[in-house]
Amino acid sequence: MVKHDLITRFTYHPLQEGQPDLYQKLRDCARNFAFLIEECCPDSREKSLAITKLEEVVMWANASIARSGAAGAGAPVRGSNEARSD
Repeated sequence: MVKHDLITRFTYHPLQEGQPDLYQKLRDCARNFAFLIEECCPDSREKSLAITKLEEVVMWANASIARSGAAGAGAPVRGSNEARSD
């Protein structure tokens, strides 16, 4: 592992303009998916794991934003309700 990578991983990254909105979009989308899992899946270990993994997805996506900047490397930001075309 490169020293720069370790420094980035273990350094506080203060909020930048636009980041709170991105974090909110991710949480809103994940919350909607969590409700879908709750609606469709019977109570089980697998359902619990699905919810836990969804929490992990949001955590790692937030880390990506925090470590890389507001919208990453110039990546377009889609609204949580927009359909993907790719």
